Amino acid sequence: MTLYPLTFAPVFKAYTWGGRKLGSVLDRDIPTGKVAESWEVSAHPNGPTVVLEGEHAGRSLAELLEQYGTRLVGRRNRTAVDRRRFPLLIKFLDANEWLSVQVHPSDDYALEMENDLGKTEMWVVLQADPGAELILGFDGPTDRAALERAVSEDRLVTLLHRSTPRTGDVFFVPAGTIHALGPGLLLAEIQQNSDTTYRVYDWGRDPGGSQPRPLHLTQALAVTDLETVRPGAVVPEIHRRDGREVEILASCPHFQTERLALAAGESYSGRCDGETLELWCALTGGVELEWSGEPVACPAVHWVLLPAELGRFDLRAVDDSTLLRVFTPIRG
Repeated sequence: MTLYPLTFAPVFKAYTWGGRKLGSVLDRDIPTGKVAESWEVSAHPNGPTVVLEGEHAGRSLAELLEQYGTRLVGRRNRTAVDRRRFPLLIKFLDANEWLSVQVHPSDDYALEMENDLGKTEMWVVLQADPGAELILGFDGPTDRAALERAVSEDRLVTLLHRSTPRTGDVFFVPAGTIHALGPGLLLAEIQQNSDTTYRVYDWGRDPGGSQPRPLHLTQALAVTDLETVRPGAVVPEIHRRDGREVEILASCPHFQTERLALAAGESYSGRCDGETLELWCALTGGVELEWSGEPVACPAVHWVLLPAELGRFDLRAVDDSTLLRVFTPIRG
């Protein structure tokens, strides 16, 4: 068996804060009830995605990682292969209610305490209803004692920074950053391959009618970064590449995410040379992926994984398109 561009069947998560936009806006065939997340590219045991087409159809991404290792994810991800972990997790989120106020640990803490990776993530806002808000970081300087008092006195939210995002905005959320998404937000999330979340506050919610969801105050207080004060949306770095404008939305040791536009008929040429996999998604429009095998149709809001050993490829826009590109950067 060989490697080729891979598409996956999403895994849906029915959390209490979800809604119906993954179906009505993203045109997913979703289950009934509240659907909060669509895990698009995942090898996490809590929601592994399986390949849709080709020789590997029906196989999980975790199985492919086990078989192909760095041929799939690239030499820059050797540490992830040694840990038998795919490096990234790609999701769409539909926030119909406030998510819990939460924080994620770093790699060091998570590997020691949870046998999981840490979780640095980023959000690309696909749709923001008028007045929608999110929480990111603190609204002013605070210290551990003040944070602990606010939690014990049930006034944590008075310390937190609220933003009013717009469609197209990007937010970077390093591990340790306290955060929450509010109702009316639909977004793409690019993150480390982790499902470790410490809830600090859950808005007094009792979703099952028997008892509230558990909080994780000890762990959260141990990992929260108190220095993150009033962060805003990312201001993208603009680069020129092959005569084209490319926005660098986020770059950290775990992932780099870029955004670019293609007019109908235009192409982007690239090469997977063994260093890193690439993940691509047309947020609007749609593209056709041309490589040494059969072309692959990539309609809007569907992800495709290009294995590290794929070689040369071209993405040709079928319609005017806005694309996301995610890969593992060179670690400094």
